[in-house]
Amino acid sequence: MRLKAIICEVFTLEIHHAASRSTNCVDVEPLSMGLHDLGASMRSHLQERVDASDQSGYDAILLGYALYGRGTDGLRAGATPLVLPRAHDCIGVLMGSRGRHMAYFENHPGVYYRSPGRIKYQQRGERLEPALLSANHAIGERRSREELIAQYGEDNGNFLYQQFTAYRRTYSGLTYIWTGVGAEDGYRAEACAEAEREHWGFEEVTGTTRLLEQMVNGDWNKEDFLFVPPGAYVRATLGDEIMAAE
Repeated sequence: MRLKAIICEVFTLEIHHAASRSTNCVDVEPLSMGLHDLGASMRSHLQERVDASDQSGYDAILLGYALYGRGTDGLRAGATPLVLPRAHDCIGVLMGSRGRHMAYFENHPGVYYRSPGRIKYQQRGERLEPALLSANHAIGERRSREELIAQYGEDNGNFLYQQFTAYRRTYSGLTYIWTGVGAEDGYRAEACAEAEREHWGFEEVTGTTRLLEQMVNGDWNKEDFLFVPPGAYVRATLGDEIMAAE
């Protein structure tokens, strides 16, 4: 099959690893982590990229996104079906299942998560306006205090930085998810150093590329993936399935 994978750049290392081992032809298009900061309004940006790939002869468009705070709710498949992993966010995907993520969350409330991709692409420091988001750029809480002060002045910059990072004060620990892909050098150390700076506890868990591998291999079982046929929409649900095609 010929597949297009539109992914959050958090998954860049893992998706390229999976695609290189797949018998399918997979074209990968990473989008900025900053889309997370847009919440539900990220949908319009994803729809634009889906529509741009719709007439390119792909057998399916893979979305390396989960529900993401309803950011994928309402996405429409054109002539090409869409495939999404059934998870609330990237943590569930990297842990291998929404069930494992929820079980971990129940026993570790107040935990902030990091992975090699989350560290690598947050550190890039490149910025772009939300309307022009594309690969290798970020916005929102990924902006440094210095950048905000330079743009808005000292008082306003400090205020905005406090607002963007206020959520961090609710955490008590940091969990680093290692999927075994790519060179680990520095990522674990950076995650550990961040936990120390924030006075958080630190824990490492073993992640997996299982869902991403199944996605690029065309193994779209109903338990783990949502298949959206041409003309249908992604709809958030209240049940364990997380999303449905409508």
